[in-house]
Amino acid sequence: MSKPLEGIKIIDFTHVQAGPACTQLLAWFGADVIKVERPGSGDVTRSQLRDIPDADALYFTMLNSNKRSLTLDTKTQEGKEVLEKLVRESDVLVENFGPGALDRMGFSWERLNELNPKLIMASVKGFSDGHHYDDLKVYENVAQCAGGAASTTGFWDGPPTVSAAALGDSNTGMHLAIGILTAIIGRGQTGRGQKVAVSMQDSVINLCRVKLRDQQRLDRVGYLEEYPQYPHGEFTDVVPRGGNAGGGGQPGWVLKCKGWETDPNAYIYFTIQGHAWEPICRALGKPEWISDPNYATAQARQPHIFDIFATIEAWLADKTKYEAVDILRKFDIPCAPVLSMKEIANDPSLRASGTIVEVPHKERGSYLTVGSPIKFSGLKPEITGSPLLGEHTDEILAELGYSKDQIANLHTSRSV
Repeated sequence: MSKPLEGIKIIDFTHVQAGPACTQLLAWFGADVIKVERPGSGDVTRSQLRDIPDADALYFTMLNSNKRSLTLDTKTQEGKEVLEKLVRESDVLVENFGPGALDRMGFSWERLNELNPKLIMASVKGFSDGHHYDDLKVYENVAQCAGGAASTTGFWDGPPTVSAAALGDSNTGMHLAIGILTAIIGRGQTGRGQKVAVSMQDSVINLCRVKLRDQQRLDRVGYLEEYPQYPHGEFTDVVPRGGNAGGGGQPGWVLKCKGWETDPNAYIYFTIQGHAWEPICRALGKPEWISDPNYATAQARQPHIFDIFATIEAWLADKTKYEAVDILRKFDIPCAPVLSMKEIANDPSLRASGTIVEVPHKERGSYLTVGSPIKFSGLKPEITGSPLLGEHTDEILAELGYSKDQIANLHTSRSV
């Protein structure tokens, strides 16, 4: 089966997580992604947090599947010439270097555009161009703090908290992938490439739009009725941390299930939606709550919300999280077990859907990684193992027109 992005060649000048997450997604859908790496060392994540000595770390393998690896020293004249050839034949160059790095390498946007007017240059940045922090180095948790996520995450009596989800890194990569695909479509209309940039701060803010919504509501009325602080607590002039509150107008909380004393994940998330109130009452054996004026409406329930959660938690005391969800879903009540990463790794449904896949690797043997979170009716992405450092160097050079002798000379000069 042909893939939608077949024929699209991408120079992957990215490292660590945000950029590689972007290019990996495009590789899954058929793009020829050539990961350009420094000879001898490559992407720093190849050696970070290793669990097998001298083998590529999972940090690298899980972000670089379906790619080819080309080692290239762009500090040498020969290396620069190889890159020029590659630029002329490529559709997209993706980079997440520090500001000015490509310029110092001799490959400014003006030079890239001169070499290939159809090239799309896509960049991951910490902050947008012109931002007063645009010279700051940004990592995952820095982006979460700068993007408003940390200030609104955690409990009201504790400090700002970062999320385990890669809101700064992988989220930025997903946004950049959308930008690249948009630019490819735009090129079909204009015949020319363009620059595409996504900042990590902007990407986090985009996921925090409901908190920006809440800031404006708070500015206007002075309180937020769906937060735990209402009606008994106090609000300042900024959106507070809401613990495990739903944040979308539907009260929700993480509740203990059977075994919570020894299992740190023996919990479910339980959401009380207006249309589900009657089924909730029936599931809990509390039919009298349906018409009780103290509980009948969302506004009436809010002052008693933690009493309601306590009643639900008492109902959960003799049920595992799986048993509880199996009962509650029959009543169409929004809920889910709190799943550990071990449970996710072994979930048969996730394996069957291709969300979690096991792939072979030349050094590691088989390892688990994520598959495509996007499902298609006419495409099932095949996830392949990540490349070894420089594994495809000679192959790519031959495709660029280099002879065997020329390739040997490039190896001798240590340009590749």
